[in-house]
Amino acid sequence: MATLELALLLLATVLASAILDQIIPRLSLPLIQIALGIAIGLFAQEQINVTLNPELFLVLFIAPLLFNEAREANNLSLWENRSTMLSYAIGLVVAIVLVVGFVTNLMIPSIPLAAAFALGAALGPTDPIAVASISQQADIPERQSTILKGESLLNDASGIVSFQFAVAAVVTGTFSAAEAIQEFLIEFFGALIVGIVLGVALLKFIEKMRDLGLENTTFHVSLELITPFMAYLLGEQIGVSGVILVVACGITMSLVPHDLKPSTARMNIVSTSVWQVITFALNGVVFVMLGTQLPQSFGGLWADDGISNFHLVAYVLVITLLMHAIRFIWSLASDAIAFKRENTKPGFTARMKSAAITTLSGSKGAITLAIMFSLPLYINTGTAIGEFPQRNLLIFLSCGVILTSLLLATFVVPLLAPRERENLTAQQERDAQAKADILRTVVEELTARQTPENRIAMGQVISQYNERIERVKELEDLEDESDLALRIMALDWEQEYVLDCIEKDELPAYEGYQYVTRVARIKSLLTHGKERKLAIITWWRRTKIAIRKMWIKFRRKMPGKDPVSDPSRRNMRIIQARSAEHVINRLQDDMADSDFPSEKISALSMEYRRIYRLLRGPAPSVTTIARNSELDLEATRLGLRIELEQIQQAYEEGRISRAAAQKMRENVYLMQVDIEDYV
Repeated sequence: MATLELALLLLATVLASAILDQIIPRLSLPLIQIALGIAIGLFAQEQINVTLNPELFLVLFIAPLLFNEAREANNLSLWENRSTMLSYAIGLVVAIVLVVGFVTNLMIPSIPLAAAFALGAALGPTDPIAVASISQQADIPERQSTILKGESLLNDASGIVSFQFAVAAVVTGTFSAAEAIQEFLIEFFGALIVGIVLGVALLKFIEKMRDLGLENTTFHVSLELITPFMAYLLGEQIGVSGVILVVACGITMSLVPHDLKPSTARMNIVSTSVWQVITFALNGVVFVMLGTQLPQSFGGLWADDGISNFHLVAYVLVITLLMHAIRFIWSLASDAIAFKRENTKPGFTARMKSAAITTLSGSKGAITLAIMFSLPLYINTGTAIGEFPQRNLLIFLSCGVILTSLLLATFVVPLLAPRERENLTAQQERDAQAKADILRTVVEELTARQTPENRIAMGQVISQYNERIERVKELEDLEDESDLALRIMALDWEQEYVLDCIEKDELPAYEGYQYVTRVARIKSLLTHGKERKLAIITWWRRTKIAIRKMWIKFRRKMPGKDPVSDPSRRNMRIIQARSAEHVINRLQDDMADSDFPSEKISALSMEYRRIYRLLRGPAPSVTTIARNSELDLEATRLGLRIELEQIQQAYEEGRISRAAAQKMRENVYLMQVDIEDYV
């Protein structure tokens, strides 16, 4: 009964912290939750003791949090910044483990070296929730923000694996560097392979269940929820790292795009909502638990005559300073490599500021505390069962470092990277731009999820979002970019494609050069000039088939030739259709990385699709029309879900005001109600 009451109290406190976060925006959410936890620890009738089994704590808190981070990670950003993030996630964690471990053991000899390494390993990972909270108050540059987000995902695994090795050394009393490296490689790469295999197997299983007609939302969401626990326990059973296995499985499952089928959009909405609740609750509970432990940890050690209060504070400050110093040096080296690669030479002040932002923004939080709570209460010394050496002191030190790092991140980082204060007009302009950016992101997401089956339905929904973007521009008087450059680029693609096909003998030369000339005339009209360069390049090619052209013209003028059956017309339609298809594919592939507005790209893509359907597409049947109508509803639901996610992300990153975000949410909710009423 006491456990149930504690759980309800913690959840109620997390809910209260969400309310206070809206009232006190200057304080980060983790600090609010810690403060509420301290209040509970001070005024509760009994001290709140956390006595969870260490393995159960890792499974219950770490596994689902890491799995959700992995499945929601931006895989493209992870890949582009892979070397930098791996250096932070592995190299920096190892450096912190070694330096903090040796210094802690030197300062406090009663803490064994292996236990001190465990403290350093727990302090290695950064907290993603704390990083997100900091970004609301500070204008963190894009590069540092990407590194921090990727690091917070990957360094959890390396920190936990290092922690497990250190604890094993404390428990067994022996440690071999060679054996540790060998075991680490086995655990790491073994977990990586098994995680990928498990992810692929689960995707195949889900696909098979859908083929059998099992589109039940409850089943699929429940499968997602048990996956991290199943993956972690599987890793522990076969002797590899359960943490790395969970991350590998989550990333693998996020790499495969999900086709839009009936009921899929509704399932995604439910899945996203469930995971948001679970991750918010788990992160919040851990921070509140941190707060509840502070009075107990501080009070017990504060009254201990064996160690002075001055020394306790000094230990926390020294470890915090040491950890930030290592991170600062690492950031300077990483930035130097990046600046050299980019061939940029920022000034001394800019380099110091960049490194300081990356250093202080990497605050510690839920993962560190969860790791420290997993320290075993007792160890088998061989002759007797004894307490884990200095367990309470280690937890006290970790709590102090977490609290200090959060305070530095909350109050110092905004001074280094302040958000500019805006007047009402500037705020309205920024909100308007954020609205357009949110809708553009929805267009890009929907475009990326197009399949041959849902292309018509997706196209209709994308057109609706393009119209909304245009209305936002008109109402807010935003500058509209011309699509002339985009159209010229698409015409260039057509010319290059047709010329390449002619060289490969995939298209008839005569009609192909006719089409290239036609495109050149269109470009000349658009640019108010002449495509002289292209004419010079293609002139010599065209002269080589001049005799053939004359012969073809002569044959067409001969009696008995039916103009309607003239193969030249059919060839021209085929060339135009194939070039249109090529441009459609290029526009879809390049949308995510293009500098052109997404609504311009999708609008031009729609034009080419209409041309392609007129040239190649047969008239749709009644069954096709009915199916497209059904898919249109699913595509609309998917677009609204993505829009809600982007609104929340923009608000969390500080790109849109609370009032504007709330207004956009209300509009989406109204549209969702309209859809359900229609259905």
